[in-house]
Amino acid sequence: MKKLSALCAMALILTMTLSPTAYAAVPPPSPACYPTSVIRSEDGAEVRKIYDLSPEEDPAGIARSDFEQEGFRYTLVDLLKQETPEYEERYHTETVSIPSKSKDMESVLALLPTEKEFVTEDGLTGTLALQLDTVQIEVAGYGSSTKDVSATRSYPNLASQDTANIPKTIQDGGRTLTLQNINWQTDNTANMDGYAVGDRYTAVATYTGSATSSYVKGYTVIADYAGSVSRIALNKTRYVAIFEGTPLKPIEPEPTPDTQTPASFNWPLLLIPLGVIAVGGAGIGAALFLKHRKENEEETE
Repeated sequence: MKKLSALCAMALILTMTLSPTAYAAVPPPSPACYPTSVIRSEDGAEVRKIYDLSPEEDPAGIARSDFEQEGFRYTLVDLLKQETPEYEERYHTETVSIPSKSKDMESVLALLPTEKEFVTEDGLTGTLALQLDTVQIEVAGYGSSTKDVSATRSYPNLASQDTANIPKTIQDGGRTLTLQNINWQTDNTANMDGYAVGDRYTAVATYTGSATSSYVKGYTVIADYAGSVSRIALNKTRYVAIFEGTPLKPIEPEPTPDTQTPASFNWPLLLIPLGVIAVGGAGIGAALFLKHRKENEEETE
């Protein structure tokens, strides 16, 4: 009994000693890896996620679970490990947009260098050339300005300085101007004999108003640069995760009573009772014929 107790105590001590070690042996989850680029086939049947990992990155962090996108459910079918090429090159087009104060093509081209250095999102660099046939000029926006305008009108040969005879508004260049001021001038008039007949007046009226006009605030120049970009591999390993896509079938709605197809009529079931009736009628007719024949024979005898 004492030996059994001693063995149990030793087992308990050994278990307590090894437990922390066992828990510590569970490795932490690998940090997630993010693809350098994603390529999807035109028909959506395949998606390739490309990972360029450095030696410090663990490929266990590459996502392998299913996902849904644009009507497809994608499942990982292969994970390839590729040697990163020492030299990578491809054709690249970059679109630029710059402001311009003028739409004159000569002024616009002065803003666009014939060649320009570019760096792509995935680290490829190169000198791209301006594509002249892609240059476009668009209006960036409109502004408005208002200025004061004025006009004068003369009204001669008035009998008095009565403003009631002066128009309060006039039309000038499509704008309505309002009477602002009147300058009265005296005209000494005489009859044909040279005798004065009284003073006459000329009203010089000043009208004022405002004119609003719109103007282009500026322009936006859009153009493409194109050419080859390249890079030298920097000690990275490339992984390609290939996902196969399956179209997601939409859930078909259950048919309503109005949309259900009417059951087809079973004509054989209708023909069966009609056949029975026909056979029965033939039997009755034959019996009546035989009875009638027998009666005629008896009468003859």
